[in-house]
Amino acid sequence: MTAPNELRLLPWSGPEGKPCYLNTDDKTGYMSRLADNIEAVQLGTAAELLEHASETLDDQEAGLEDLRRLAKELTCALRDVLRVATSRGHLLVVSDPQRS
Repeated sequence: MTAPNELRLLPWSGPEGKPCYLNTDDKTGYMSRLADNIEAVQLGTAAELLEHASETLDDQEAGLEDLRRLAKELTCALRDVLRVATSRGHLLVVSDPQRS
């Protein structure tokens, strides 16, 4: 059985917002590749949103509703990026034999 610190945190949540984990040694398997692809999309979306945020904040005509929507989208993107960072950080710790 895989130790809890060796499970991969997946880039999506399960029922009730609970984290989902992958228990596999196959980094090229379907679920691993799916998670990698979703993480790439999430990071790309965050990068695009960051550019949009800069433009919106520079726009003197941006209204309160625009800023509220931007804050909501940034919050979602930050949550996704934090999950990716946490997952990859765990993978680095597990794959580094010097840290054991």
